[in-house]
Amino acid sequence: MSAPRVVRVASGQGFWGDWLEAPRRQVTGGPVDYLMLDYLAEVTMSILQKQKERDPSLGYARDFLGAVESVLPAVTGRGVRVVANAGGVNPQACAAAVRALPGGRDAGAKLRIGVVLGDDLLPRLDALIAAGHPLANMETGAPLSTVRDRVLSANAYLGSGPIVEALAGGANIVITGRSTDTALTMAPLRHEFGWAADDYNRLAAGIVAGHIIECGAQCSGGNCLYDWREIPDLGEVGYPIIEASADGTFVVTKHPGTGGRVSTQSVAEQLVYEMGDPHAYITPDVIADFTTIRLAAEGTDRVRVYGIEGRPATPSLKVSVAYRAGFKAVGTLVYAWPDAFDKAQLADRVLRERLDHLGLRFDRILTEFVGAGATHGALAGPPSEDLPEVQLRVGVRGSNRGDIERFTREIAPLVLNGPPSVTGFAGGRPKVEEVVAYWPALIDKRVVQPSVTFQ
Repeated sequence: MSAPRVVRVASGQGFWGDWLEAPRRQVTGGPVDYLMLDYLAEVTMSILQKQKERDPSLGYARDFLGAVESVLPAVTGRGVRVVANAGGVNPQACAAAVRALPGGRDAGAKLRIGVVLGDDLLPRLDALIAAGHPLANMETGAPLSTVRDRVLSANAYLGSGPIVEALAGGANIVITGRSTDTALTMAPLRHEFGWAADDYNRLAAGIVAGHIIECGAQCSGGNCLYDWREIPDLGEVGYPIIEASADGTFVVTKHPGTGGRVSTQSVAEQLVYEMGDPHAYITPDVIADFTTIRLAAEGTDRVRVYGIEGRPATPSLKVSVAYRAGFKAVGTLVYAWPDAFDKAQLADRVLRERLDHLGLRFDRILTEFVGAGATHGALAGPPSEDLPEVQLRVGVRGSNRGDIERFTREIAPLVLNGPPSVTGFAGGRPKVEEVVAYWPALIDKRVVQPSVTFQ
């Protein structure tokens, strides 16, 4: 009797800016069937939209090109397939850039790129609002019309369906825009095992698998609180791999000989990351009940995950909207012992007094004393009188760029006309940045029409 079929999905990026070596290491370090690359956070979409406004050929995660270049021999020669949300707000341009790579041009028909479209609602916003879709803020209830003139991007979170369609169409690289992070892993499993749209327990298992590896090495030893001093060789940390079976059970592991650690503790820490209601982890495909998840150690760097239950998805999709919300600037100074905290407090009072005398107006001004309880606040207790140094960090935000600009010129004078023993101003005057705010909303699934094209 043959052993049950196993599909291996490897995580190679957990965010835009993750370790550039990870994708290549995942496909060369041992057998994998799929490489999953997750690039998008909520704020990333607005950054990419600004890039596209400046240059219509941009708007995608450009790190993806280097990742693809490093794994193309495995894609065209060994049959490894890549699924990534690197498309951002311009998936077609991303696909064209991949095809234009030397390896992409040479691959010819061996390389088939599937492009998932339909998540970008920005061109349709006015029509959707006029048709009775208020896209109300999930936290405040305010309709999107109140900030419509400042909207930078609006993207619906798509599920696994269009990725499955692209894989079924023969794509060995699938590029999406704003899909759920979990869909990047679940779609290959759904495609390989033929899980039906109402097979809720197996779909929920695919979602949990995706949630565990969506942040890369965060579940294999990186950023791990439990026993962190004992985690071996983070310099060569192994990124996680899902070994999934058709029944929905799977093992979390990593390539032999790599650093880090896969344990029930590291997997459990990742499970509670951005979990929300443990009874209802909502995705476009299914609702997963995290309270049903069971973990069991299965040898070195192997954790079996099983018992997962799911139920039907909601009729809505989440929409991530980013909009302009004024300007901000942050300045820092470091005060040295003795009396470092007292000096930093005096500098803050002096700075605020001068800003007030200038008549500057801010929506908010925030001071942190880093090294004297800024991270844990009151829980840290009173600061020690013997602190070797304290960083004064002051940030302002507001709608008037001129007032923010003037604030940036009031930090430096404290070096000579404020409290003594100051350092840490080598970076120069703070820079004014535009504030991009997040607006979460829901929309009826029926008005979002994903599509798949091939290049």
